[in-house]
Amino acid sequence: MVKVDLITGFLGSGKTTFIKKYARYLMDQGYNIGILENDFGAVNVDMMLLRELEGEQCELEMVAGGCDKDCHRRRFKTKLIAMGMCGYDRVLIEPSGIFDMDEFFDALHEEPLDHWYQIGNVIAVVDAGLDEKMSEEADYILASEVADAGCIVLSKTQEASEKSIENTVKHLNRALKAVHCKRKFGEDEIIRKDWEQFETEDFERILNSGYIAEDYEKMSLDEKEVFKSLYFMDLEISGAELRDAAQKIMQDPACGSVFRIKGFTQETDGSWTELNATHHEITQCPIAEGQKVIIVIGEQPDEEMIKKYFGTD
Repeated sequence: MVKVDLITGFLGSGKTTFIKKYARYLMDQGYNIGILENDFGAVNVDMMLLRELEGEQCELEMVAGGCDKDCHRRRFKTKLIAMGMCGYDRVLIEPSGIFDMDEFFDALHEEPLDHWYQIGNVIAVVDAGLDEKMSEEADYILASEVADAGCIVLSKTQEASEKSIENTVKHLNRALKAVHCKRKFGEDEIIRKDWEQFETEDFERILNSGYIAEDYEKMSLDEKEVFKSLYFMDLEISGAELRDAAQKIMQDPACGSVFRIKGFTQETDGSWTELNATHHEITQCPIAEGQKVIIVIGEQPDEEMIKKYFGTD
C-alpha cells in the first residue's frame, strides 16, 4: 500500500518550504513520490513554488479550487484515485492553511482508497514565533491541525528566541484545551531544530512519526465565513511597489485582519519575483517562472480597501 503523509499548518507557517526539504530527502533515499496540492483557491501559488522538484522521481498534482466544499471533496477523492495508479512509493499532501482534517481521514478510509493507501504521518508545521493574539476561529484551526500530528516541526526557529518558542508551545496547548482536546505537547513531540541543520536522523524521525487519533470539539466555520482569500490578477506592479503595499495592507486595520500575502510580480526586464508576506516578515526572491497573481488571505479582508493599495480602485 502507498503511504500518505499530510503536511499541515496554519497559513504562512512554512509548509511549502518544509515539503521541498522533506521531498528532497525522500528522493535521495530512492523514493518515487507524488505531491498533491489540495487548496480551495482557484489559483495555487504553492504549486508553482514546487515546480523545481518535478522529475523522474517526483510528480505534482493539484485539486482545482473555485468550487463549493462538497465538490472539492469529490475532486480530492478522484485525484487520489488517479494517483493510486501511478506507482508512487509515497504521496505527500499539502492542504490549504484552513483545512478540515476530517476530509483527509474520511477520504482515506473510503473505498477504494482504503485498499490502496495507508496513512503514514501527519506532520504539523508551526511558526516558532506564533502570534500570541489570534481569534477564536484561528486558534480552532491551529488546534485541529496539530491535534492528530505525529510530530510538530517548528519553522523559523533561527529567528525566534527561546522565550518565543516556549510561548508558542504554551499557545498550542491552550488552543487544544479550548477545543476540549486532552492532548498536551511535551518536549519529545516538537522538533525545534533549524531546518538548514537537519541531518538524516531528523528526517528519519519525521518519516516515522505516524499520527495520533485525538478527539476535539468541532467548530463550524462554514456559516461564519471568517477566512477568505482574495485574488488579484494581472497587476502591473513592481516587486518594490508590491512589498510596500503588502506592508501597509497588513498594518491597516481597515483592510481586515490580513495575515498572508503571496504571489508573483514580473519586472520590466521580464524576470519574475516571488513575494511571501506575513506579520513576522516579508521575503522576496527571484523565481524562474511565475504568474501575475497576488493572493491576500485573512479574516474578513476588505477587498475595496486592499485594491486602493494595489492601485486598482
